[in-house]
Amino acid sequence: MEQQHAVTPRPDRASLVGHADGDEPIDVEQAEAALVEHYPRLARLAYLVLPPAPTRGRRVLAAHAVVQRALPRRPGPAATLPAQRGADPAVDPGYALMRLRVLRAALTGRRRWRPPAPLPQVWGLRLFPRSGGADELALDQALSALSGPARAAFVLRDLERLSVQETRRVLEAAGVADAREALAEADGAAVPAGSRDRALLESVEFDPCALQARPTDLIRRRQNSRAALAAGAAVLVCGALLGLPGQGWGPYGAAAPPYARNAAAEAALDPGRLAVSPATAWKTAARPDFSAWPARGDRTGDRALLRRALAVWARPGARVPVTATPGTPVGPSAGPPRLLFAGVVDHAVVVLFHDGLRVVRYAEASDGQGRGDGSGASLDFARTDDATADSAGLLVVNRTEGNVRYLTAPWVTSVRLVDLLKPDAAGESVAVGADGLTAPVPAPRTPENCTRWPALTVGGHLDGQPGGVPGGRSTGELLTDLGELTPARLTYGPPGSPGAVSGSEGRTAWARTACQLPALRSQGVRTVNTWRFAEQPLPGGAGVAAWLCTRAETWRGAGGGALAQFQAPAPSGQRYAAGSVTARAGGGTACGPREPRVLSGVLWKSGGGRWWLLAAGSDRITSITASGGVRGHASGRLLAVPAAAGAHADLKGTVAGGGMVRALR
Repeated sequence: MEQQHAVTPRPDRASLVGHADGDEPIDVEQAEAALVEHYPRLARLAYLVLPPAPTRGRRVLAAHAVVQRALPRRPGPAATLPAQRGADPAVDPGYALMRLRVLRAALTGRRRWRPPAPLPQVWGLRLFPRSGGADELALDQALSALSGPARAAFVLRDLERLSVQETRRVLEAAGVADAREALAEADGAAVPAGSRDRALLESVEFDPCALQARPTDLIRRRQNSRAALAAGAAVLVCGALLGLPGQGWGPYGAAAPPYARNAAAEAALDPGRLAVSPATAWKTAARPDFSAWPARGDRTGDRALLRRALAVWARPGARVPVTATPGTPVGPSAGPPRLLFAGVVDHAVVVLFHDGLRVVRYAEASDGQGRGDGSGASLDFARTDDATADSAGLLVVNRTEGNVRYLTAPWVTSVRLVDLLKPDAAGESVAVGADGLTAPVPAPRTPENCTRWPALTVGGHLDGQPGGVPGGRSTGELLTDLGELTPARLTYGPPGSPGAVSGSEGRTAWARTACQLPALRSQGVRTVNTWRFAEQPLPGGAGVAAWLCTRAETWRGAGGGALAQFQAPAPSGQRYAAGSVTARAGGGTACGPREPRVLSGVLWKSGGGRWWLLAAGSDRITSITASGGVRGHASGRLLAVPAAAGAHADLKGTVAGGGMVRALR
């Protein structure tokens, strides 16, 4: 129950209509311009201050109604702000006025959830913001526990960045009887990290202008209309009561109504027709990939669970969060998919399917308290077509408290946790259960100072004999989590023949490259290869620098990218310091097998304070020419010429056998 604080409504009468700065009145036109320009910001403020509604869709409509009805109705000078001592002069007075009116309306009318006619009205659609993560959910729950004035204080101070004094004055102007008490309550809110630096408050979870749309029950709506004509209001009431949520998982869980029915679609929803591979199928498979995985987990025989998971996959309800890697279709399976896993993992029940193109993860609460509206269920898609044993070794099963648990391929015999930034460390063994689940391992994080990057070395043998039977093939891969169901495979070597990261050269290269991996999160990355294409003696005998090119390939083919790095000799005490990125290229084929030639340059300052233009190319480049702000030419694939600080140069290289290559960009 929301706490009650006194809020005194203040009508728009002449006594409240003054001047934003004491000199000029704010007229309706200025207020309207501020509303149009800052509409998303005002709508977010209203959404955060309003208490939880029966559904997020109603809260969205209520927030828009509050903002749109906050505009003064009288033409000409119509409204003012109370004196704001110490306020930021850069704040638009029109915006400050609209913020005050929105805040006042949200506080005084906080129980009228149905938006007042005529605006806004939405028929036949359910609108709701995009779902955030666990931190956003925790923040929403913490704000729900506060009173309306305390929520307003929290938002004014931590989203609007007002001082304590300014927050108190705005609250008092909005009609809050005890602004100090509201501020104290806001200070005591138990909110997750990041809530007080805008990071969470500005997320899509709280943006009523970035919406997802789902249809209402079209079939049920038609049926109800026909029933009303045939049997009257009593039948409608009974039908509505039968459809109420909150009675636990129904036979189809969080799935939306079945809009279309045909034999193929029904087969894909039948848990009895799921494909299940024999436990030893991978040993004789022509191509060991996800299709050769057996079904594992303690719930593979739970037909009710499997039926719910298949139905939600085919028709996710309006409140089921759905994620997918770029380029991955999220539609239903064309036929019965393959079951990979079904079981309880930590505090969730997880089901993994594979349909030849995608791996699909369904999860629901393990306490069985799911509701018919979809709360507690989630759905994740990842593209995995053309997978091989090298890229089908692990799948993410669950994430919790900064840790990840994986399901291993049946041919995996060992898993070790390593830190890419410590290539000399042996790492530690990761326990793998009989069901193929690993113990929790830390997920990579992206702090400002990159001090650790967890990865996994995965070993196995494709004939089932780790000793190495003739004719078998050993696997030894380095994998890292980039926030998706399939971890990315890391390799080292020339684009035409990259291999496992095994030697000291490859491990050192990745130790100085790993901190560039955050840029590849959630991009559908399949593999990331890095290779040293040149070494260059530095002027003045300052040592030898390495030039590296790193390329990411995606599961969908398009959307890859490359970057070039200059790795000067590491400073004392920082043996594996990160290199300097000299160029980035999105898309294209640079640094890949189709275009293995690469040229890049950098401005480098020597220990004596002198600036140099350094450039290097791959092994088929025979000369380099610099033009523009720095001019120079060198035969071979290395160039070093004096330069001025901040100079810009164009680089071109000639290729053996004819042709030209430009610097990566």
